[in-house]
Amino acid sequence: MKKLLYIPAILLFAACSQPKDKKAQLTDLKKQQADLSAKISKLEKEVGTTDSVKSTDVAVMDVQKQSFTNYINLQGKIDAKDNVQAFPQAQAVITAIYVKVGDHVNKGQTLVQLDNSVLKQNIAQAQTQADLAKTLFERQKNLWDQKIGTEVQYLQAQSNMQSAQKQVASLREQSDMYRIVSPITGTVDQMDLKLGQAASPATTFIRIVNTDYLKVKADVPESYSSNIKLGDKVNVVVPDANDSLMAKVTFAGRVIDPSSRSFPIEIQLPGRKTLRPNMTVVLKIADYSKSNAIVVPINAIQKSENGDYVFINVNNTARKKVITEGASYGGLVEVKTGLNVGDKLITDGSTEVEDGDKVKVLQPGN
Repeated sequence: MKKLLYIPAILLFAACSQPKDKKAQLTDLKKQQADLSAKISKLEKEVGTTDSVKSTDVAVMDVQKQSFTNYINLQGKIDAKDNVQAFPQAQAVITAIYVKVGDHVNKGQTLVQLDNSVLKQNIAQAQTQADLAKTLFERQKNLWDQKIGTEVQYLQAQSNMQSAQKQVASLREQSDMYRIVSPITGTVDQMDLKLGQAASPATTFIRIVNTDYLKVKADVPESYSSNIKLGDKVNVVVPDANDSLMAKVTFAGRVIDPSSRSFPIEIQLPGRKTLRPNMTVVLKIADYSKSNAIVVPINAIQKSENGDYVFINVNNTARKKVITEGASYGGLVEVKTGLNVGDKLITDGSTEVEDGDKVKVLQPGN
């Protein structure tokens, strides 16, 4: 540009130093001006001009419609549907242990025997009395059938027999209290008992877990009470097992806990060897879905007092577009207004440009 400033000075100097005909002078000066302009143009192409516009390197993506789903993320814990403790019903010394941790047991199976030797003796004596009472009743009944004896004798013999049998049954029930019995079919998960140890209902127990029927328990914040209901599909992610599966909400509490401001939910799980009680899981519950949404990366969006905006590439020029955001999940945001299918959204480099700046689109790998 400085060279262009020299042109009038040269023309003025030439006009003053050469007293020629004005038309000839004008022709001569225009020729000199054309020569100087050609030289300036040539030099600018060789060394570049200081007034050239610099462009910013950016990456772009084509705006397209796609499916978008927003999820509620919750943390839960795997629990066994049947997870119980088996207690003794009496206090006595352990005389036999029939199972160990990890053993499969059936409902009603005896796991531990307590000392019931005194009751055994009482049962034996009572059984002898019951057998005698039964024999006397049968004889009295035969006589009564033959119309021998009185009805009172018959009824007395019957009463004695029934009383003796009830005594035996009562003693056997007491004896059963000196056992620890499995209330469900499952696996022994916890037991720390030894022979000779004094067992009592308050301190002694065996944990039985049925791992064939597992469930997830979680607490849902009150703010999501209208978003979760029975039958909703849930993506259950188990980080420690490197596993995930789809399930459904099988229980949703109707009452909000006043202290935690949440309500419980449960999701029944299929039996898997990789899943164990007390594992931590992440629940992803879809609360919003759209099949033809315009979705952009969240890092392409900028914020200002006048609203959110993005930049698109129009003929290698950055153009600002004010947008309206919708739901966001997983680093993506639904754009409800402001973008159209086919727009070239500037992603990388969007924070380095202003409206109207020249941009250079980088090819993948550059």
